[in-house]
Amino acid sequence: MAVHAHPDDESSKGAATMARYVDEGVDVLVVTCTGGERGSILNPALEGRKDIEDNISEIRRAEMTRAREVLGVRQHWLGFVDSGLPEGDPPPPLPEGCFALEPLDVAVERLVREIREQRPHVITTYDELGGYPHPDHIRCHEISVAAFDAAADPDQFPDAGEPWQALKLYYDVGFSLAKSKALHEALLERGLESPFEEWFTRREDWMTKRRPPQITTRVPAGDWFERRDAALLAHATQVDPNGWFFKIPLDVQRAVWPTEDYELTRSLVDSPVPEDDLFAGVREHVAAS
Repeated sequence: MAVHAHPDDESSKGAATMARYVDEGVDVLVVTCTGGERGSILNPALEGRKDIEDNISEIRRAEMTRAREVLGVRQHWLGFVDSGLPEGDPPPPLPEGCFALEPLDVAVERLVREIREQRPHVITTYDELGGYPHPDHIRCHEISVAAFDAAADPDQFPDAGEPWQALKLYYDVGFSLAKSKALHEALLERGLESPFEEWFTRREDWMTKRRPPQITTRVPAGDWFERRDAALLAHATQVDPNGWFFKIPLDVQRAVWPTEDYELTRSLVDSPVPEDDLFAGVREHVAAS
């Protein structure tokens, strides 16, 4: 189970890993916390289109359908409303009724229900800063950590299904500073333009404030990078097809950093790190059960 804040997050974070496990026969469920209703249109070719702006919720749901078909995953909506990304100094208050302002127990119970129904062995989510400081990403982290434990406790949310104990919880690391610098240097060494100069400038402030991720698990996923990119492009309102993400040739990515990376934060099985498989220790545990 991969728990994400908005439609498109599943395609930019861990998508190649999910596609790989789907091809290996794993039942992968994406849980999307919000509908992305307050997301900006980030594709310059679609900016200013009134027909899109007035129907962004329906359009993003349709984009999610296309992306999940590309990846081969199943997907459920948790049913909360996008909080938007507050901008300004000081930032404005969050809108009433949004995901980040929902009572924690309300959101946790919905995710517990999904966990007890899906019965996953592995759950992935974001770290305590949400991967990046969006209120919905931070809330997604909070409910995922709480639900990992609550789903196994029969005294918590007894009406949300039979208890289930997931065995491992991971934080998706995504574009770590180390990965970004490695790709940046590789592009320059090959005489290619690097999109990371601007990327470093835009993200320097929050990247230097967060703790460095403790990468424990590197999943080889290079053979699924095309599927990852196709899924991301399915979110046409959210992705500039000429943007920085698509300016890094896939052969360079596969040569320099052919893995998707995770931080193992909880494990109830014997799984010494470093790992190259989210199911390390799980397969042996299940086989012995």
